[in-house]
Amino acid sequence: MTLLDATDPAQWRAAALFWRALATTAGQWIADIKACAARAGRFWQGSCAGAAMAAIGRLVRGLTAFRLGCWAADQALSEFAAALTRARAGAGLPAARAADTTTTGLLNELFLPPVPPPGGGQPSCTSAPGEVRRWWESLSPGRRDWVLATQPGWLGSLDGIPAAARDRANRLLLAGPFAERLIEDRGGQRAYLLRLDPGGDGRVVVALGDPDRASAVLTQVPGMTADLTSAGNDLTRTERIAVRAHELAPAQSVSTIMWLGYDAPDHLGEAASGSRAVAGARELRRFQEGLRATHLGPPGRQTVLGHSYGSLVVGRAAAAPGLADSVIFVGSPGVGVDHVNQLAVPADEVWAMTARHDVIQWVVSPRRAVGALIAGPLAGSGDALFFGADPAGPAFGARTVASQPDAGHLGYWDKGRPALDALAAITLGRGDVIPR
Repeated sequence: MTLLDATDPAQWRAAALFWRALATTAGQWIADIKACAARAGRFWQGSCAGAAMAAIGRLVRGLTAFRLGCWAADQALSEFAAALTRARAGAGLPAARAADTTTTGLLNELFLPPVPPPGGGQPSCTSAPGEVRRWWESLSPGRRDWVLATQPGWLGSLDGIPAAARDRANRLLLAGPFAERLIEDRGGQRAYLLRLDPGGDGRVVVALGDPDRASAVLTQVPGMTADLTSAGNDLTRTERIAVRAHELAPAQSVSTIMWLGYDAPDHLGEAASGSRAVAGARELRRFQEGLRATHLGPPGRQTVLGHSYGSLVVGRAAAAPGLADSVIFVGSPGVGVDHVNQLAVPADEVWAMTARHDVIQWVVSPRRAVGALIAGPLAGSGDALFFGADPAGPAFGARTVASQPDAGHLGYWDKGRPALDALAAITLGRGDVIPR
């Protein structure tokens, strides 16, 4: 038996869950303390009451710092368990030793006293993610924890802040069982909450596995009707790609992200306009730039997948350089351009698939619809969809991938089917296992 054989990743996952449970318990204590203080404040006045409330405030701040430390321990041990799993699958003892060194460094920074940072110097909401990352790196661990505890709403959605820090900030803001279900471990990977905005239809971004440490990162953009209430279904699809990628390459680190960082159309009337895609493309490009800014070690392979209206968001974002190494259009109504050469992604890294029975292929452009009425259903270009040429059609020039004919519009993530195999293989950059 080797040293790796004797090291059980499950034990480290159990330790991570222990620290996560402590954070939850401390949160319940904070809620109870605040409720008691509020009741006492209605009838208790005077200097003694003021001193007691000040002491309660210090206690709450201390417990908040404790929660942040617990989540940091949870993150470190979860990623260590994942690294051990990869090492046992083929990455080897050097990978395990490197993970041990990294984890030791993270644990040594836990539970340091929070320290207020010096006044000024904070990045603005318009600062580039690279500038945000440089500011964050300039802070000591104690000062970072102070900002996390006092400004979680601002920090949790700021591109350029590492995923682990954003996750801890956003967990401080969680409320209700629905939101908590979004951050449950999936597919053997820890969930990282990178954004949570309950306003309107809501915005939410969840990564499975730490994208800052992964060698392959997939960002998946859902389409029409996507909102907080459907986020669990979208996250399940993202999880299936992660699970299949780990089956294909168990020694490789992969993170998959469900990105609902834009206001998706609620119905066909709203989806008929490309304005939400234009706005979403700006947010998506900034998010991807933030991933590059916070990534540790050699650059990871970045893939962005757009489904349905989400493919238009990705197409708009990919029209300028720097979005990703690879893009995938799935069940697309058009991506805003008519040929792969109009995208700033290498042509051999632009992929598309549309199932034979996917109704999206009948969402045609108004001109084609009029032509069909005049000359019959076979009139005009067979590649003209609502937002441009069909990216899965021969005229567009993308690399097309066969999907199971009965996939419909939502079956591309069905387990054990060729479409899911292809999505996982593209994420990994492995063309040798993509079905033709």
